[in-house]
Amino acid sequence: AGDASAEERSVLLANRAACHLKDGACSLCVADCTSALELVPFGIKPLLRRAAAYEALERYSLAYVDYKTALQVDCSVQAAHDGVNRMTKALLEKDGVNWRQKLPPIPTVPVSAQTRWSVPSAQAPGANTPPATAPPGEGGGNTAAGMERARMLKEEGNELVKKGNHKKAAEKYSESLKLNKECATYTNRALCYLTLKQYKEAAQDCTEALKLDPKNVKALYRRAQALKELKDYKSSIADIKSLLKTEPKNTAALKLLQELNRA
Repeated sequence: AGDASAEERSVLLANRAACHLKDGACSLCVADCTSALELVPFGIKPLLRRAAAYEALERYSLAYVDYKTALQVDCSVQAAHDGVNRMTKALLEKDGVNWRQKLPPIPTVPVSAQTRWSVPSAQAPGANTPPATAPPGEGGGNTAAGMERARMLKEEGNELVKKGNHKKAAEKYSESLKLNKECATYTNRALCYLTLKQYKEAAQDCTEALKLDPKNVKALYRRAQALKELKDYKSSIADIKSLLKTEPKNTAALKLLQELNRA
């Protein structure tokens, strides 16, 4: 309604954006977040949700700018740190070592906006972390401390994967998922299960990830891999075809499809 305050309208738009993101309607999410940020500049939630939507749309430079802006507002937001790391890798692969030269300008966040979103509290660890540190669009029932613990466990799992310890990494991801059902954690654990030849478990994890993000490329690809090993070629081909609708030039998927057609 016209008499609603700018802040109330901004919150409603950011909340609707979260719904769009969960439904895979990334362009609608971007539009709502942009409108929310016009009403209340430098809001953490719309910045993170728009970044996640840009990431899903493979508009990595715009996602990078939003994640970096969010970190200016509150440097303790782990989701933004993780996003910056992911986008840096993606942009490096896409544009090479000079990727930073192709970035749009990153806005300077005024001090007033920085302090506004970070209200220190001496009571509980993590109490100064705004609820927006939750992965965009996912349930807000978890405490900030619980979300932080889930992120730490996921990061520990990621480090173990880099060292080749997939069994221990899967255990870390399992602990993380007890605290927060996150798409990336499911797909990460699925990768571990694939390596450990636990194909049924890998397929189940990918199915859970796809409930959270129906077009998730990693989940579709890894489930297709698992289903191939389980000799369910028809379902595996269906997953690859769904993936190729999102990324028609995905070379790994095209190669797997060729293998499946020969099987």
